Amino acid sequence: MLEIKNIAIIGLGLIGGSMAKAIAERTGYHVMARNRTRATLLQAMADGAVHEELTDDNIGQADMIILGLYPEEAVDYMASIGGRVKKGALVIDVAGIKRYICEKLPPIAARHGFVFVGVHPMAGKEKGGYQNSEAALFNGASFIITPTDDSSAMQVEWLKGFAADLGFGMHVVCTPAEHDRMIAFTSQLPHVLANAYVQSPQCLRHKGFSAGSYRDVSRVARLNEHLWAELFLQNADALTQELDLLIKNITEMTDAIKKNDRETLETILGRGRMVKEELGE
Repeated sequence: MLEIKNIAIIGLGLIGGSMAKAIAERTGYHVMARNRTRATLLQAMADGAVHEELTDDNIGQADMIILGLYPEEAVDYMASIGGRVKKGALVIDVAGIKRYICEKLPPIAARHGFVFVGVHPMAGKEKGGYQNSEAALFNGASFIITPTDDSSAMQVEWLKGFAADLGFGMHVVCTPAEHDRMIAFTSQLPHVLANAYVQSPQCLRHKGFSAGSYRDVSRVARLNEHLWAELFLQNADALTQELDLLIKNITEMTDAIKKNDRETLETILGRGRMVKEELGE
């Protein structure tokens, strides 16, 4: 099995911060971290989520590195620091797309002697940042693992156990391509829909007229536009395929409403209802 004692976390946002808190609270690993905003790092250390500041000088002590960065930033960081990373160290990222990073990082890993495995914790909140992080964020959530050609079965099995230790309720192992195809539908498309929905002029005056439906549809509209623009563009083929299908379905419904075609409209609405019933949701 892998011998992990020291875990380094790069980036203490919502996911990185929650990882730090969960690891420190639920495991015996020593947590090291670095963050762009030093005040956040100091707060994490005061909270007991981080035991030691991570620097270029001590990164070689890390047996495992968790990249809580945007995908492009994660690749650039490992390219710049790779020579200082411990030989055989396990490096994972927690980004919401996997093809880009699982293509760019393995050559860097091979060049410097560390091991990379892509993962995606399927958990989050409407508001990001360390201030909204919590150890319980991953309770019952899904932990997706996307091995590369250089990943071993031992590393994948260790990550399954690690996820369980942090509270994840299940794990999924798939290819980076399969991950991105499904995430386009389950995560990215809802963010597009919510963001477009709240841009109606009526949104600013919805109070008193809205309830659960409004909250459900608009919940994820409060996003980080810099991060999500990067994620959308790096998964453009899969996301635009879903968007084209959504536009087709909405157009069919719009046409039926404009034509006052109740029979067609009921057929379209019934199709959606039957899908949810088949899923038992």
